[in-house]
Amino acid sequence: MLPRRLLGPALLLLSPAALADAAPAVNSGNTAWILTATALVLFMTLPGLALFYGGLVRTKNVLSILMACFAIAASVSLLWMIGLYSLAFTSGGSANDWIGGLSRLMLDGMNKESMTGDIPEVVFAAFQMTFAIITPALIIGAFAERMKFGAMLVFSLLWTVAVYVPVAHWVWGGGWFFQRGLIDFAGGTVVHITAGVSALVAALVLGPRNGFGKIAMPPHNLTMTVTGAGMLWVGWYGFNAGSALAANGAAGMALMVTHIAASAGALTWMACEWIKFGKPSVLGIVTGMVAGLGTITGAAGVVGPGGALVIGLLAGVVCFFMTQLIKKTLKIDDSLDVFPVHGVGGILGTFLAGIFCSPALGVFSGQGFAAGHDSIGSQLGIQLAGIVVIGLYSAALTWGLLKVTGIMTGGLRVSLDEEREGLDLVLHEERGYDLN
Repeated sequence: MLPRRLLGPALLLLSPAALADAAPAVNSGNTAWILTATALVLFMTLPGLALFYGGLVRTKNVLSILMACFAIAASVSLLWMIGLYSLAFTSGGSANDWIGGLSRLMLDGMNKESMTGDIPEVVFAAFQMTFAIITPALIIGAFAERMKFGAMLVFSLLWTVAVYVPVAHWVWGGGWFFQRGLIDFAGGTVVHITAGVSALVAALVLGPRNGFGKIAMPPHNLTMTVTGAGMLWVGWYGFNAGSALAANGAAGMALMVTHIAASAGALTWMACEWIKFGKPSVLGIVTGMVAGLGTITGAAGVVGPGGALVIGLLAGVVCFFMTQLIKKTLKIDDSLDVFPVHGVGGILGTFLAGIFCSPALGVFSGQGFAAGHDSIGSQLGIQLAGIVVIGLYSAALTWGLLKVTGIMTGGLRVSLDEEREGLDLVLHEERGYDLN
């Protein structure tokens, strides 16, 4: 029996070596489910996020978004194999509370007999790779339509190394937040806070698109966006339910609460638009769905259906008004609303996980406060610490990495004339649509 520890995509994970003794035999059912979940999470990026973001930009920039998602997916995959998996999820040897060890460089020593719990370690590594892929891909929505392709790729890879991997180790790989009982089931901090906060910093550093706030910049193809949104919703079942690392009741409950929060977020955002603007929009309902999904992610393993409903409702309201605040009041051109949806959703969900994990609030049987915590106040303390520390770390590193990237690539932005012409033609010598 594995020790009851904090749940996350590294469910009860101490290290591949530490778990080898607990369950040396392959569980074919669990392995089949995590293989499926891995495909679902990759499906979220390709083509889900690519289509969702691609439909939101103007016609002249759609290919630049699709290209960025594909390039990030391929590049992060190779970095994950070369060394990032080892730095995020191994312990012992050179590993410590801040960063993992080097025992799995180039996936050295990993074979079909290597185990993480009762699934093959290679399956676990592939599952975690898909999380590492989508997280930097989320950030591109903040600087869409104005960043050089080379600068985007360099920044994304540096960010994955310097921000994503250390935070993943802190929270899921046995690092210091893991040891202190931070609840992050599937990425409230590791994925959504890191990406959301970094997106806000990136939008501030790059500055707004030419004409932002003065000329209309409507999505070029909402049909594409809604198609991508549907793929994200389906893929999120792998994201959250797969994070149980088993085909069991915990996975089933995670799937159910994920769906409830998505539905509540979608309808709440729709209602907010209907009340404020007089009409509900298709863009609004799909954005609310993503807000609900992002907000439940960190809490999906420790809340019941009632908690998920409240989390989804709050996600729709809070993220809707944060979107208005960022763009309309603060005039920050976070082009595709990465911070108000993912960043704010991650913060809200991480905080609410500390409340709704209480057995007194109807948490489903068998879960509850993390190890070392026996009250809402105690759990909330470490949840707030995780929000603040990971948020500040992400912001500081992102600012520094953008400055370094600008020096390395001769500037972050395309020229004003190139921006007017469109990134598809300027950067890739292609057009996604016939503009004649």
